[in-house]
Amino acid sequence: MTDVPTGNGWPALRIDEWGPTRRSLHMWTQIVGKVRLAHAPLLNHWWQVPLYVSPRGLTTSAIPFGTNSFDMEFDFVDHALKVRVSDGGAAAIDLRDTSVARFHEAVLSTIGGLGIHTRISDGPNEVDPAVPFVEDTHAGYDPAAATAFWRQLVQADRVVNEFRARFVGKVSPVHFFWGSFDLACTRFSGRPAPRHPGGAPNCGDWVMEEGYSHELSSCGFWPGGGDEGAFYSYAYPEPDGFADAASLPDGAFYDAGLRQYLLPYEVARLAEDPDRTVMDFLEVTYGAAVDLMGWDRRALEDDPHRWTHKARPS
Repeated sequence: MTDVPTGNGWPALRIDEWGPTRRSLHMWTQIVGKVRLAHAPLLNHWWQVPLYVSPRGLTTSAIPFGTNSFDMEFDFVDHALKVRVSDGGAAAIDLRDTSVARFHEAVLSTIGGLGIHTRISDGPNEVDPAVPFVEDTHAGYDPAAATAFWRQLVQADRVVNEFRARFVGKVSPVHFFWGSFDLACTRFSGRPAPRHPGGAPNCGDWVMEEGYSHELSSCGFWPGGGDEGAFYSYAYPEPDGFADAASLPDGAFYDAGLRQYLLPYEVARLAEDPDRTVMDFLEVTYGAAVDLMGWDRRALEDDPHRWTHKARPS
């Protein structure tokens, strides 16, 4: 790719146009995510391991290391992985013209040179086959495609955060899980859930048991499920009748194989009001799930603009 139309701010990026770049980013984000996993204390549902959308790309946010901290950021403007340490140290790794194996070696040697000596597991999770990082000679990075994907994430992150703000119960940040390679936000009722059966490739069942330990409604954006990716929404455990939600936006549908609702990204991108189209999809599918599960919506939801409706003290 050499040029990606941005139109209304929602870039077009066909999945079949950036396969090699997508695979590189999936493996690279796993390597960086595993560095965070090696140092950050466990949070419920593995909330200590994801990445976050930033004004330049994807970041780990601050990672504790002894009495210091460091962060790692995929910068899709400069096309480099940038590392910063609270003691003033800094370094960068160019993302162009590198394989998974070379990137793995560069990450560990670069942070080691900054005094952050780290060991991570040998291979990726939630993919099959799981080629060990040191043996993975795959290479492919189109800067324009990487930038377009990040700009897709910027739009998704912005709208999903607005959706997140309407919930006052337990709700995750909007974060990017490197195993499944998707942006996600999850709301919880507070009730425990049945043990998850697991089954994700090259990922212990106990990982999914922790992630799905409590009843939830989850949504996000995934670079799959449509010609340009898709927004998704699902519930665990899925209640009877969930697949029959009414009043879906045009183009949205229930995927029986994935057991979730999908709204193709291109449907939102081409809509007169993409934000409203995505928000309507998220609200309708969330409402269908939690009404069937009997959540106390009056206790768990509120208006994110509630303070702007009230007089401020003088």
